[in-house]
Amino acid sequence: MTNWRAVFVGFVIATIIGIFGIAFPGLGQLTAGLVGGFAAGYLARGGLASGFWHGLLAGALGGIIGGLVLGVAVGIAGLALGPVGGAISGAVGAGIATVAVVVALIMALESAIAGAVGGAVND
Repeated sequence: MTNWRAVFVGFVIATIIGIFGIAFPGLGQLTAGLVGGFAAGYLARGGLASGFWHGLLAGALGGIIGGLVLGVAVGIAGLALGPVGGAISGAVGAGIATVAVVVALIMALESAIAGAVGGAVND
């Protein structure tokens, strides 16, 4: 079962550190993902697998939400073209959302690894 509190706390920590990490390109963003993922895994407990899952979700949450919002926006924008445009843009929007979610999950692998460490530490 996903502990959404742990995911949200990890996401907020990663976001805050990421904002300050803008001053240190690369290092700041990597640190944000590692610390946020570790926090999510640590709070979720449950060992390596649980920590990995929660760290992955915490690291990818922003990208997942953004991708879904973008997909819905493209689908709604197509309705201006009529029913056929709405159907076509709905399919395109679903494809955009799927690709965005997959990319967000891949980009969050460092958070997942840190989450596994956090889950193992707190197990």
